[in-house]
Amino acid sequence: MNLLCRGRLKLLVASLTAVVLLTWLYLLAGNLENGRSLLLAPCLADTPAAQVVERAVLESRVREVEEENRKIRLQLSQSQGTAGQPPDGNYGNQQWGASADTGPDDGDNTAEEKNNHTECPRAPSVQKCELIHVACVCAGHNASRDVVTLVKSVLFHRRNPLHFHFITDTVANRILSSLFQSWMVPSVQVSFYDADELKSEVSWIPNKHYSGIYGLMKLTLTKALPPDLSKVIVLDTDITFATDIAELWGIFRKFTDKQVIGLVENQSDWYLGNLWKNHKPWPALGRGFNTGVILLYLERLRRIGWEQMWRLTAERELMSMLSTSLADQDIFNAFIKQNPVLVHQLPCFWNVQLSDHTRSEQCYTEVSDLKVIHWNSPKKLRVKNKHVEFFRNLYLTFLEYDGNLLRRELFGCPSQANPESVQAALEELDEDDQCYDFRRERLTVHRVHLYFLQYEYTPTEDDTDITLVAQLSMDRLQMLEAICKHWEGPISLALYMSDAEAQQFLRYAQASEVLKNRKNVGYHIVYKEGQFYPVNLVRNVALKNANTPYVFLTDVDFLPMYGLYDYLRRSMVQLDMAHTKKALVVPAFETLRYRLSFPKSKAELLSMLDMGALYTFRYHVWPKGHAPTNYAKWRTATTPYKVEWEPDFEPYVVVRRDCPEYDQRFVGFGWNKVSHILELDAQEYDLMVLPNAFMIHMPHAPSFDISKFRSSSSYRNCLNTLKDEFHQDLSRKYGSAALKYLTAQRTI
Repeated sequence: MNLLCRGRLKLLVASLTAVVLLTWLYLLAGNLENGRSLLLAPCLADTPAAQVVERAVLESRVREVEEENRKIRLQLSQSQGTAGQPPDGNYGNQQWGASADTGPDDGDNTAEEKNNHTECPRAPSVQKCELIHVACVCAGHNASRDVVTLVKSVLFHRRNPLHFHFITDTVANRILSSLFQSWMVPSVQVSFYDADELKSEVSWIPNKHYSGIYGLMKLTLTKALPPDLSKVIVLDTDITFATDIAELWGIFRKFTDKQVIGLVENQSDWYLGNLWKNHKPWPALGRGFNTGVILLYLERLRRIGWEQMWRLTAERELMSMLSTSLADQDIFNAFIKQNPVLVHQLPCFWNVQLSDHTRSEQCYTEVSDLKVIHWNSPKKLRVKNKHVEFFRNLYLTFLEYDGNLLRRELFGCPSQANPESVQAALEELDEDDQCYDFRRERLTVHRVHLYFLQYEYTPTEDDTDITLVAQLSMDRLQMLEAICKHWEGPISLALYMSDAEAQQFLRYAQASEVLKNRKNVGYHIVYKEGQFYPVNLVRNVALKNANTPYVFLTDVDFLPMYGLYDYLRRSMVQLDMAHTKKALVVPAFETLRYRLSFPKSKAELLSMLDMGALYTFRYHVWPKGHAPTNYAKWRTATTPYKVEWEPDFEPYVVVRRDCPEYDQRFVGFGWNKVSHILELDAQEYDLMVLPNAFMIHMPHAPSFDISKFRSSSSYRNCLNTLKDEFHQDLSRKYGSAALKYLTAQRTI
């Protein structure tokens, strides 16, 4: 019995010793894994008292580590980043809330998987200042506007330098190159590629999609983009980003060695073939994939012979399908059907497709889930969706967002947005100078969006065509319809507006029967910035973008006489404008009546002038501006007559398009037109008054700039300073011939 008890006692002691030893080793190992070294003297381990002390120390350290882990888990649960990812694979069979790139809280994970998942933060997948490449196909005026909204949404969230690659037609190239050149966003590069050079690659493919041949261009990117470019994100123009594009770029690092394309599964039933009777879509893997957002591993695609592979796929399928219905998307899907191992499926929140009858609502449960919104229905903002009002507001936010606010620096990343000449000129300015704001305005680079609406112009055969050139702001918008009714020739208008006002103008123009039927009107948006109205800069934008040999330089609050367009073209031939330096003066009149029975002839105008219904322009407040026109002589003139330049003369003239530009130092009110006429005279233009031409100024409220001129003495003093500097520059430019202007100015 004693032996039995003694044996059991030995077994109990051994068991307790083993438990203590294993517990100590477990706690020590856990403590070391969390980066803490525990140094215990070996000699202390041999005594019972030492073991008690050792255990107390370990328990204290363990509690500290557990508290730190609890805090880390809390931070991770509150952050917007994603946690670790399960293995890739499993194409076409996942639930809509999950994908190959989902984390521990995704729909397909079991409770055990969630509990076992590590909560340790991972290193960022995209390095600071790593350059992200984005490609987009853009053609025409409308797509160019869409691209701006897309770019705004990307720039708003981005924290990395970007390089945009645009495959464009001639129209989009002209619009976007001017826009980005004037936008000057730090750490943004832009490259353009001629779509016309790529058309032969895809023109043989019949395509029923509304995007036309440009909807097939994404197939050619391995050839179009530089050969040393290894990977690129490809986007449709109707995309809106709701997160940093670097997150999408980081998914390239999750590609297996064989994967070359990253896509989101199509969220409609199109490729299932059950939308209507006899619906026969192109072959696809499961639901197929949508190509509005693509990750292209260009280096690998070139290596596997992508160009030949997609061509062979298209040729094979076209034998039975005859044409594509969804452009490049059909060919991409047919290719993936044959080569599923090459595709990396993206989570569906990277391309939430808002066409009718999609499963897009299953891609998100909260706003924070959204990454990319795709307006891939021809209905665009009118599409049916449970949360379309939220999506529409998000889109409109970027549509009307002030693009100047996106010119922010990426600290720590190289940037060459501001030209060195501009930067040097800014540094030379004296902020204590009373006219600092005026001088600063001259150096401001305004964003310019050329041809904001559809524009079509066919040159005349006789090279006598003439464009009406003017500038305006939002408060003169109501003049546009009347001008279009009075002038049937081409028009170049520069509009000084904010981003939000530009969208109001767009809606106004699209709703106007008069404006939407006139395709020979070029609307160029100069976006607001600074405290002054840069009137001459805006005029120059309209002048430089006229496409005819001659221009009629006017203001938008004047209505030209009916038939003036044809009369001016005849006059230019009679006066041999092609071979002589002439500026044809169109006499200006005004009415104080908002409703005017517009005179149909010179005789009718003279009658209204005699009755007091009309007046010579500004005769009561600024007679010097137009008195040299010699209205008394004009009343009886039947042939053009020459007049001499006089101080402050500012007539409205017809000149060749290569005339001097307006001097941009003059902003707001005062001397903006006077300086231009003065330089025409310095270049020895003959001022010829046309006997049967006239224009009438319509009444309107005073502008904000004229109010500043009248109320601010410092404003007037600075204007005089700018005049003196202009005269000095003129003397340096034209020598002694320009001294008469300085003398005339001093005698006033």
